[in-house]
Amino acid sequence: MKEGQPIFILPEGTSRKLGKDAQRNNILAARIVAETVRTTLGPKGMDKMIVDSLGDITVTNDGVTILEEIQVEHPAAKMIVEIAKTQENEVGDGTTTAVVIAGELLKNAEALLDKEIHPTVITKGYRMAAEKSQEILNKVAEPVTKNDKEILIKIAETAMTGKGAESGKEKLASLVVEAISQVADGNEVDSNDIKLQKKVGGGISDAELIQGIVLDKEKVHSAMPKIIKNPKIALLDVALEIKNPETDTKIQISDPKQLQGFLEQEEAMLRKMADYVIKSGANVIFCQKGIDDLVQHYLAKAGIYAARRIKKSDMDALERATGAKVVSSLKELSEKELGASGIVRELRIGDEEMTYVEECKNAKAVTILVRGGTMHVVDEVERAIKDAIGDIISAIKVGKVVAGAGAIETEVAMQLRKFSIKLSGREQLAVQAFADAIEVIPVTLAENAGLDPIDILTDLKSHHDKGEKWAGINVSEGKIMDAWKEGVIESLKIKTQAIKSASEVAELILRIDDVIAGGNKSGGMPQMPQGMPGMGEY
Repeated sequence: MKEGQPIFILPEGTSRKLGKDAQRNNILAARIVAETVRTTLGPKGMDKMIVDSLGDITVTNDGVTILEEIQVEHPAAKMIVEIAKTQENEVGDGTTTAVVIAGELLKNAEALLDKEIHPTVITKGYRMAAEKSQEILNKVAEPVTKNDKEILIKIAETAMTGKGAESGKEKLASLVVEAISQVADGNEVDSNDIKLQKKVGGGISDAELIQGIVLDKEKVHSAMPKIIKNPKIALLDVALEIKNPETDTKIQISDPKQLQGFLEQEEAMLRKMADYVIKSGANVIFCQKGIDDLVQHYLAKAGIYAARRIKKSDMDALERATGAKVVSSLKELSEKELGASGIVRELRIGDEEMTYVEECKNAKAVTILVRGGTMHVVDEVERAIKDAIGDIISAIKVGKVVAGAGAIETEVAMQLRKFSIKLSGREQLAVQAFADAIEVIPVTLAENAGLDPIDILTDLKSHHDKGEKWAGINVSEGKIMDAWKEGVIESLKIKTQAIKSASEVAELILRIDDVIAGGNKSGGMPQMPQGMPGMGEY
């Protein structure tokens, strides 16, 4: 073989980036994602309006909602989006915090790469700093239990501050805490036990907690009663209608009498179905499947309230709220399978009829009815309430909380710097870079409130140096405050998960020094992401 002849080991058209080019490209992509949501952080954060291809509009400052709505194509940027999803699944809040910290970790790592510090050294330092951060967070956190109602309300209010629900946060926070207290089983709380039912109309402060379930369903027959007090409730996972054959079927009739007999037999079967329900003693029926018109007529004559096509999740919630058992066979339906509540009624909310199952004793499933002037407002209030529910549940499970307003991040950064002094070698620089990255939260809070971040951070650090671990930023007045006394409280899990996720993804991206985009089977080539001047490129 002649010398100097090139050897191709990858298919023609394969795009490849190596070494520093690959690292810089990945870091830039991740940072752009972080910058996209950074302006939404904190009480003074701004909202984003996202318009999809169909023209549907979403207005929100919820990090994970923004990142799920925009179409991210760059592989490194997708990793950052995954952080937000993990944070949402684990805690339910703190998605923007996690993404912003990840972006800052990579920005600071880039400065260390420029100083010829090897990525392996940086990732080792970051790992040490992340472990130390978890230790610091657990050490400074304050204990909390499900009985500390005042603290739990403060957590909910903090979660809603700066979001669409802020105007009614006091009322909404107390509703959330009351709902969680109702469905809690020891320290275990399932967020699925708290149903959020949205309805346009009224205002945010018109939200209400129902000791039971609200269904977006109306009664199936106009002759049925609108209100039933002290009802006996049956939950049916069986169709009250005659099923059509699954395959094409022919019935040959040679005599008109046979047709009449056929129709009479069908009617008798439907009558039998209604009789099974009536004999059970039930006077309210919630059916997961369909109810034939004739069965509706028989049930209405018997004074029974019925609703059909109820979602599986709603059937589960009704089971936990009323104590009824879901029945899959009409023959099995009896009085012992029935549940109870104080009242079942049909109410008109806005321009639609809804079914209220209220006053359930010891209900293990409740409903918060969310109201607002437009659908966009209602959607954003729902997201804020979900954040509050997630925060409180994680606080109860972990049993620890911290103060917000940038206080905990400043404290962690200060203690990390003290820790870094004890280290020898270049890892010390990485730990210091990690500490600087954590401080992006108080800096961003100040920037989004129109304050001077340098002045605020300097003032904040001086308070922490004096031992004031809960000193945070009062973004309304531009001063330093005791965040704990002012009621800015967050679940510890938000911070531990955000730092854990951010550091892990930053380490993963830093270790990539070769990006190969291979051709597809049809011979075409996906385009390798190039420069990242704006959101339009990925």
